[in-house]
Amino acid sequence: MIPFRIDIPESALDDLRERLAGTRWPAEIPGSGWSRGVPLDYLKDLAAYWKDGYDWRAAEARLNTFPQFTTEIDGTRVHFLHVRSPEPDAKPLIITHGWPGSFVEFLDVIGPLTDPRAHGGDPADAFHVVIPSIPGFGFSGPVPEAGWGVHRIADAWDTLMTELGYERYVAQGGDVGAVIAVELARTHPDHVAGVHVNMMITVPSGDPAEMASLTEQDGARLARLAQYDAEFSGYMKIQTTRPQTLAYGLTDSPVGQLAWIIEKFKDWTDPSTPLPEDAVDRDLLLTNVMLYWLTGTAGSSANLYFEGAELIKMIFTRSGNPPALTVPLGVAIFPHDIFVGIRKFAERDNATITHWTEFESGGHFASLERPAQFVGDVRTFGRSLKL
Repeated sequence: MIPFRIDIPESALDDLRERLAGTRWPAEIPGSGWSRGVPLDYLKDLAAYWKDGYDWRAAEARLNTFPQFTTEIDGTRVHFLHVRSPEPDAKPLIITHGWPGSFVEFLDVIGPLTDPRAHGGDPADAFHVVIPSIPGFGFSGPVPEAGWGVHRIADAWDTLMTELGYERYVAQGGDVGAVIAVELARTHPDHVAGVHVNMMITVPSGDPAEMASLTEQDGARLARLAQYDAEFSGYMKIQTTRPQTLAYGLTDSPVGQLAWIIEKFKDWTDPSTPLPEDAVDRDLLLTNVMLYWLTGTAGSSANLYFEGAELIKMIFTRSGNPPALTVPLGVAIFPHDIFVGIRKFAERDNATITHWTEFESGGHFASLERPAQFVGDVRTFGRSLKL
């Protein structure tokens, strides 16, 4: 395991500024707002700030305050943060990001999770935190071969935790990170003491009796699932079928990469915040985009969807029955997530649910939008586990 420090050459930043200055902008249907995608005036303003106002060197310095490493697992590079708690009895915790996220999602929660004593919490709730970058994402870089799907990543995470000296640990994830965390718990129950997720996809079985017993709230959550399929899932259908074609545009155009990601922070965050930067700090949004841009991993991160196409189909159609989860499962529900789990469906498919929290606000990017609630829920779940 090699200590890692981010040090982007100035030439890469000069190239970014030149590309932003030379952007070829498309036309726009007047009055469309966000209904057809990211509005032209909004994106021009954000790109101008990215070029002239955003300070990558300040972001880089902040990222480098966290201990980072790289290692090779199963033939591919894995970048990760490893922040040990000052509390000797802290529980090991591996947190997995999703798409279009990165380890940047967790910068504001690392301190409270690792050192609750310093943040007004109980030191008994402390965690040693490991946050890997998924193979194909960011500083983990492109994978060298096909086959890097959810199961292989879960195996790599178990190898990583074992090599760090953690024989028993807790897994956490949101978005595709939730799928990876559950797979890790499913396939390595001897090492995973419990798994906590802040996204849960639940779909009906087709049983009329099951549907008849749904509450009004359950019906609204099913309607949101249908809206996702009809309106919000275009990115997934492209990335599960033609990630390489997509990669050319996003790797060559920083504005293209920016629009592809920023749209998700508009659609998937709490709608009480009219703009993405009202939900998440603008500089953090751009730092997250920078990790994709600077590492050229738009296409390689999309490949995870291509590798998981059959799994995605199975989840949404209930066309397969994965082995039952045998370790405790904790679920945090934020009401404006893209998928908001229905508890009776979740318990039908996951008999080991021991913790379920429904929050009143917040969306898909829980650790960015509602960091205090995210930390509190992980702590509460962790308290129930014996390692």
